[in-house]
Amino acid sequence: MGERDANGSSGGVLPSRPATAMIHLDTSYLIRALAPNAVEDARLRTWIRDRTSLAISAICWTEFLCGPLTETQIGLARQVLGEPVVYSGSDAERAAELYNLSGRRRGSLVDCMVAAIALGAGASLATTNARDFSRFEPAGLQLVRT
Repeated sequence: MGERDANGSSGGVLPSRPATAMIHLDTSYLIRALAPNAVEDARLRTWIRDRTSLAISAICWTEFLCGPLTETQIGLARQVLGEPVVYSGSDAERAAELYNLSGRRRGSLVDCMVAAIALGAGASLATTNARDFSRFEPAGLQLVRT
């Protein structure tokens, strides 16, 4: 997971270390990856073939499970992504900092939480909603855009 000091603190979001080869999927990306022949489907298959480390936050997993989905789709997503990355106390602190730094926009707290988890894991975030997450790039979030 992300670097922590002796007290378990992340030390704030600025500056953040650059993302590594791990990629977290945003809900929108995973949903579109389920569509055959979609750009996201092809890219996800490439990452799987290349053995790229893939994950999803518990926040995005919750959104994803709201469906509608088939049991097959849920099972496939579980197989590819494994257990969702939990939302920790350090992530909560980072999300609050992102929320405050990005203008306290109504309806943006969930995006701050998703970004905080990816930052804490040192992961890039694959999303089809780059506009929602680009404001976190100055804090170190690296986006994989479609």
